[in-house]
Amino acid sequence: MKKMIKRALSLSIAAVMAAAVVTGCGSDSNTGAAKEGKKSVTLTFGSHQSGLPTSGIVQDLAKEFEAETGIKIDFQISPDAQWRDLIKVKLDSGEAPDIICVDTPIGLASSIHMDQYSAELTGQEWVSRMEDSARSAVSVDDKVYGITFPGAKMYFYLYNKDTFSELGLEAPATYEEFRTVCQTIQDSGTTPVYEATTNGWHQVLPLFETGGLWLADDPEVYNKLNANEVDLDSIPHLLNIITELDECAKAGYFGDDYLSNAWENAKEAIATERCAMTIAELGFRGEIEADYPDFKATEKLGAFVMPWDDNKAVGVNPASNAYFINKDSKYVEEAKQFFEFLAKPENLQKRLDGQPELSALCWPEIKSKYSDEDQKFLDSLTKANVVQTSVNYIDSQWMDVGKDLEAMYTGAMTPQDVLDTIMRRRTEQAELQKDPGWVK
Repeated sequence: MKKMIKRALSLSIAAVMAAAVVTGCGSDSNTGAAKEGKKSVTLTFGSHQSGLPTSGIVQDLAKEFEAETGIKIDFQISPDAQWRDLIKVKLDSGEAPDIICVDTPIGLASSIHMDQYSAELTGQEWVSRMEDSARSAVSVDDKVYGITFPGAKMYFYLYNKDTFSELGLEAPATYEEFRTVCQTIQDSGTTPVYEATTNGWHQVLPLFETGGLWLADDPEVYNKLNANEVDLDSIPHLLNIITELDECAKAGYFGDDYLSNAWENAKEAIATERCAMTIAELGFRGEIEADYPDFKATEKLGAFVMPWDDNKAVGVNPASNAYFINKDSKYVEEAKQFFEFLAKPENLQKRLDGQPELSALCWPEIKSKYSDEDQKFLDSLTKANVVQTSVNYIDSQWMDVGKDLEAMYTGAMTPQDVLDTIMRRRTEQAELQKDPGWVK
């Protein structure tokens, strides 16, 4: 009898335990997490290298989100040069991550068309709090598909004010003045410019961040290019700048080893005063100072507008990259929770504080890190939208253009070859997209 009772009790306990296991699996959460109202879910987050801050602040915020909700974020980061093609393949094959980081704007015909692949976010509370220009960069037909954080991107030449002062130099405003500055610095034994060609994107900035030159000649040129009414060979500034880059490289202004330079080493090159200038955002000074506090980059580095072909306007990119939710994800609601978490004012502030190279967010409620001097400088400048956010089939070939410029530097291509190749790729991409301007 005792054996029978004991056996019955054992079976009862086993049944209870089995029921507990079944309940745990069915709720997609463990028992402890369920008691705390947390979920045992992992969201995959796919991005290219430059899509996430190098400081790791987004990963830090993700850990806080996991502690609060139980939802884990698994970051999957790919090289910049491979990301655009890789994510397009994954999206088309139905194997894309739950959250996807890609460059904006998504309204261009040559974009990845995230509106086709993403969950719509128009009704989310935080949408109205983003700046209008940033919101438009993640929207199509007034429907919002993404969330973005950085303020408008503007690239300048940052320069060592002490080096310029010692050599009696002033910030150049024309290309000839820039060449004179470079030659004087080179003659003093310092490399004038740190150019990072191995990353593929950096050397392309002078070509398309100077769209103000194009617009000064013809305010409608972006629209005409998108309608295929004119081509890039009708814009003399582009070939002029490609030629000027070639001249500066061959003159040694980028140094002897510039073809092996990586952007990751730019901070060291500037902080050790091995190089006097580099193209970067104003916030790059904070990034340098975080790694090299003795250099006092925010004090020692001035800025001037890139003077290629006598350019006077700073290029403005209203939004650089954004996060989107894969509409085919099993966890769309959990991903929305993560976006809502990132958009909380206290977490926006953490992001700004935790990203040294970032000076401002596209969220007006968060005060920028620009000093009064920086803001006065920015307010004094003429601004123009950059080419890559305004003209189709430019941003989509950005990394290829970087390779073209490298080929030019090694003598394998001429400046005219580079221009011709950019135009040919535009035509190929437009025809592939069946763009009305190209398909007759």
